[in-house]
Amino acid sequence: MIDQKEMEFAGRLFKKYYAGTRIDIEKIIQKEFGFGDFNNKISFRHFAFKTNEEFNNYLRTKGPGFISFSSAFYMHPAARPMPNKIWNGSELIFDLDANDLDLQCAKEHGGSWVCRNCFDSVKQETLRLVEDFLVPDFGFSKNEISINFSGNRGYHVHVNNGDVLWLSSDARKQISGYIKAEGLDLEAFFPSLGQRGQVLHGPMPDDFGYGGKLARFVISMLNRNDINELLAMNIEKPVARKLLAKKADIILGITTGNWDKVNLQKKREVWKSLLQKIAIRQSNSIDKNVTNDIHHLIRVPDTLHGDTGLVSKTVPLGRLQDFDPMEDAVAFASQETVKIHVKNAPEFSMKGEEFGPFNEQDAELPLHAALYLILKGRATLT
Repeated sequence: MIDQKEMEFAGRLFKKYYAGTRIDIEKIIQKEFGFGDFNNKISFRHFAFKTNEEFNNYLRTKGPGFISFSSAFYMHPAARPMPNKIWNGSELIFDLDANDLDLQCAKEHGGSWVCRNCFDSVKQETLRLVEDFLVPDFGFSKNEISINFSGNRGYHVHVNNGDVLWLSSDARKQISGYIKAEGLDLEAFFPSLGQRGQVLHGPMPDDFGYGGKLARFVISMLNRNDINELLAMNIEKPVARKLLAKKADIILGITTGNWDKVNLQKKREVWKSLLQKIAIRQSNSIDKNVTNDIHHLIRVPDTLHGDTGLVSKTVPLGRLQDFDPMEDAVAFASQETVKIHVKNAPEFSMKGEEFGPFNEQDAELPLHAALYLILKGRATLT
């Protein structure tokens, strides 16, 4: 929560940003909008705009902290109650957040903060979602997929494909269940598992779906030769050592479907653990509220995020690997400085400059860094 003085300061900056920025939304006349201040992501909803010009004029006048729109298209987007809007299809959207990755760094700095490892990890998860699931398994074209940085801790992946527009919530739940590996049966990939005296036949790298993913994942993991990576996957140290010692034989065997090139006492637990690691990690709450909910409101791409002052920037898929939010999504890069009192904040980098750590101290920082700490609730104006 931030106080009125800080809200007014941020509000003036946001108005200035929108005065010099134009945001165009496709089929805007069919979208419902919601707006929030700097302490509430959605304070009110059921707004609609007839044109992009009308929408941009609203942003310049109000400078809202949060701007969201519906994944759905409606005949009457401002109508209420919801049935009166007349649903006309919805995009398929995935929300990936660093907090869902169970990262060790988050246990150290807390879920309200985002470090470089958080940013890098959630970016790789986003790339995996697109390149390992949406394109090969569901057949979506990369041209039908758009990605935007959420403005805070992750990425939003939008699929705008005519075949998904009319999917029900239940159908969307099946898609999200697939990418999270819900209900996968290990015996489907290892039919001889548990049969005494039988060679453990399993998937090969060229197999479709999760079988091929598992084979490729194990080969790639063994080739990296990192025992700490195996231990992080809850594989016991003696088993991890054995896997790496016999990696050449195991890799050769997997390429021909023979997973018994090394004798493992707990093979079911080992392969099941690795299978779960392939899944895309979304929290149940995000999954329910974003992917499955055909009426959900989500951040409008290229608008400002009221918790950071960063831009929810659209990122072309081909540039995602090199995208750095604390460099490329900074809206208020300036030599202007602001005097603040920082309650506490870990070390962070922004526009190539290092700041912090801070603990109950006054500081004079560049505008963008000061605003970031203020909106994070870590600092106040002095």
